[in-house]
Amino acid sequence: MNLAAVVTTMILGGTPVVRLTVLGLRGVPENVREAAISYGANKWYLLTRVDLPLAGPSIRAGINQTIMLSLAMAVVASLIGAKGLGEDVLEALQYANVGQGILAGFAILFCAMILDRIGRGQKVKGKQM
Repeated sequence: MNLAAVVTTMILGGTPVVRLTVLGLRGVPENVREAAISYGANKWYLLTRVDLPLAGPSIRAGINQTIMLSLAMAVVASLIGAKGLGEDVLEALQYANVGQGILAGFAILFCAMILDRIGRGQKVKGKQM
């Protein structure tokens, strides 16, 4: 495992989830927070039962973007010696092997699509995926 690739992926991939979480928490309507406080909510209850559920869509979008950026970093990480699907894309670029590049790109795309569907909890033909 290449430590530099892991650290770089964590730094680049972690920023959207942090940013969108902060934006989601700041976007919680103040009147909802005031209503919860007026009913006696403490800080922990306010965070876990009011703020986080209302910021949930923004937080989930941040997680989705983090997954997508981390998958994109697979190709960049292969430039510094990391193994995996990114290595196949890099090899295809180095040897101008279009078919291998398309197949490796589709593999990364399908990983992204599957992780996106899992992250959304989207139903497929009436069944929970």
